[in-house]
Amino acid sequence: MVKDKSNVVLVTGATGGIGKSIVNKYSQQGFTLAIADKDEEQANKLVHEINHGNGKAMAFPGDLLDQNYCDRLANEVQKKLGSIDILINNAGLMRRGDITQTSDEDYDLSMKINVEAPFRLIRAAIPLMAEAGGGSIVNVSSCWGINPGPNHLIYCTTKAALAAMTKCLGRDHAHQNIRINAVCPNEVNTPMLRTGFEIRGLNPDDAIEELNQSVPIGHIAEPEEIANVVSFLSSDEARYICGSLVEINGGKAVY
Repeated sequence: MVKDKSNVVLVTGATGGIGKSIVNKYSQQGFTLAIADKDEEQANKLVHEINHGNGKAMAFPGDLLDQNYCDRLANEVQKKLGSIDILINNAGLMRRGDITQTSDEDYDLSMKINVEAPFRLIRAAIPLMAEAGGGSIVNVSSCWGINPGPNHLIYCTTKAALAAMTKCLGRDHAHQNIRINAVCPNEVNTPMLRTGFEIRGLNPDDAIEELNQSVPIGHIAEPEEIANVVSFLSSDEARYICGSLVEINGGKAVY
């Protein structure tokens, strides 16, 4: 649980659309950022931006497919920055298609990035947080993990696993003053979403405008709107929220 603004926040997938917004949100509040991303160049660039903007950050580049990297990351952050108070499991992978279109590679990569990596990171972080008297973990799941949508079999499966993991962990570690929750966004205006449209031969701006019309609140989420909820869940204002799945969907349900 957040106690002051000197705490250290570890964010995975930190240079992506949602990740960068999460990083900026915490930096603006005076937190120290541990930037974890497989793109070392972009991680170092983000650290440079933060440190030259009166913030504090350090890069911890690595591949979440590497079990040793996942197992060691929390300890490395504590060793170099003094603590690990908040963990944001933001990195994720989306592969589309029904089960007949899902390859072994789709399955393996999705399970390793969306499920195994958060499992390993959390397993390593919990003893450190418990010894320090508490902490907060926020996983980025999905509305599609709560109410699965069509033709995203492996994505929905892995995000459902992360949601179930969150609820179990929230119960199991509340007594250690470690609060574990998840945000569950629907569509978010990120480079990953736009790239997905381009791969399918669609104009991203037109496709997003069409999506906007399907959302009761009037638009799909911007990354900053996800970051705001992530930050809230790790704050003392949310000190009684534990093991919860918070949908961020603008009123748009998944059918």
